[in-house]
Amino acid sequence: MLLPIVVAFSGWQGWRWWSWAISPVMSASAEARDRQVLVEIGLGTSGQQIGTDLADLDLIRSEQAWNIWAKWLRLQAKLKPELEGYFQAGTYQLSPTQSLPEIAAQIRSGTVIQTTYTIPEGWTLAQMGNYFEDQGFFTSQEFLEAVNRVSGQDYPWLPSVPKLEGFLFPDTYQISGDNLTADRIVQQMLTQFERVALPLYQKAQAQTDLSLLEWVTLASIVEKESVVAQERGVISGVFHNRLRTGMTLGADPTVEYGLGIKQTPDQPLTLKDVNTPNPYNTYLNPGLPPTPIAAPGTASLEATLYPETTEYLYFVARYDGTHIFSRTLNEHNQAINQVAQQR
Repeated sequence: MLLPIVVAFSGWQGWRWWSWAISPVMSASAEARDRQVLVEIGLGTSGQQIGTDLADLDLIRSEQAWNIWAKWLRLQAKLKPELEGYFQAGTYQLSPTQSLPEIAAQIRSGTVIQTTYTIPEGWTLAQMGNYFEDQGFFTSQEFLEAVNRVSGQDYPWLPSVPKLEGFLFPDTYQISGDNLTADRIVQQMLTQFERVALPLYQKAQAQTDLSLLEWVTLASIVEKESVVAQERGVISGVFHNRLRTGMTLGADPTVEYGLGIKQTPDQPLTLKDVNTPNPYNTYLNPGLPPTPIAAPGTASLEATLYPETTEYLYFVARYDGTHIFSRTLNEHNQAINQVAQQR
């Protein structure tokens, strides 16, 4: 008569313990929700060791309960192969407000912490490297070395160029903590170029005389010259007109890139700067520079493929981001004087 009572009592006590053991260490208060713990799980770490680490970090109440749950998950994986794997390596952001099964499910699914980074349109490789260093990802030198390690065999569409300026696509990205390396980020940005930019060129290839390298190079100049979005197509049209008539592009950003300087309203390019020979000086050299000078965004890439039809051959920047466009050199000189007087 006592046996059923003992069994029931033991079962009730066991259930009470199990409910306590798998419950969150902390209640879901605002303070507790703000407490996030980064947990690094290396390749080959056993389920038992994961439980020990989680207990040491006060993320679970009981190692024993973790081991029981881990065995149950392992059994599930054997009985139902369609269930995804076991515990996965990576960096996880966990909270003591999560229950033991919730933590186990996150590690089992490989839902690792994601880092976001943003590369604006018009940035150079040097600017990207400085950004990653400032963010604490890796040094600028490590980034540039990773760029130089890229093999054309992995990206057969890449033109043969001395550097990948312009081909790392500007965008906002997410990457897991365990993938946060210079090589992986370069791969991610090249893959985005292949996914977003390359189809634009392939679609318009039959109606443009520009090679892939020429397209990205000209688009990078359009990107650097365009401040106001509605002028982008006109600026592209001016450059197409100048190329078609055999004129030099005369683009200030190419001179700045070649000399490694940045002009400002108070310190514009000098006559000496413009007359200094270098491969990127489009005042002295006809045609396009040897490589892009920055990373063009989608809008500049499209404007370069589909320029606005215009008679303009010249433009000069005002100091509000807009430009004065001119058809003749005489009109252009008048515009330069007008801007100088306004300044």
